[in-house]
Amino acid sequence: MRGLEKLKPLALLLLRLAAGFIFVHYGYPKLLTHPRDSVQWFVQHGFPGYFAFVSGVFELFGGLLLIAGLFTRIAGLLLAGEMGVALWKIHHILADPLAVQNYQFPLMMAVSAFALASLGAGAISFDHILFGEGRKSPVKAKNKA
Repeated sequence: MRGLEKLKPLALLLLRLAAGFIFVHYGYPKLLTHPRDSVQWFVQHGFPGYFAFVSGVFELFGGLLLIAGLFTRIAGLLLAGEMGVALWKIHHILADPLAVQNYQFPLMMAVSAFALASLGAGAISFDHILFGEGRKSPVKAKNKA
C-alpha cells in the first residue's frame, strides 16, 4: 500500500485535470458562446438570469484554477457548492435518491471538487510551488524520526 501513496501527486494531478477540463467545457459557453441561451435556461429553472453568468465564471475560471493547481481548495469548494445547488434544485436528488441516472454527473463533479477542496492540489501544482501546500510540516517530520 505504501507504493500507492507515492502515486498520490499523480492521482491528484489527474483528478484536477479531468475535473478542470470538464468545468471549463461547461463554463465557456455560458459566458462566451451562448450567454442568452444560458440565461433563458436558468430562468426556466427558477433562478435569476444573472446566475448563468455566476455559474459560467465559477466553472470557467474555477476549472482553469483546478487545471493549474492554483487556489485549488477555494476553487474546489466553490465548484462543489455550485454542484450541490444543481443536485438539489435542478436534479432533485432528494425527491428520488434511487434514480441515480438523473444526477450521476453533477454528483461526481461535486464529489471531485469537494475531494480537491479537502485534499488540496498535491505536489504537482502551483499551490505547492508558491505556498508549499502539501509539504510535510516540521512537527510531523520530527515525530517520524
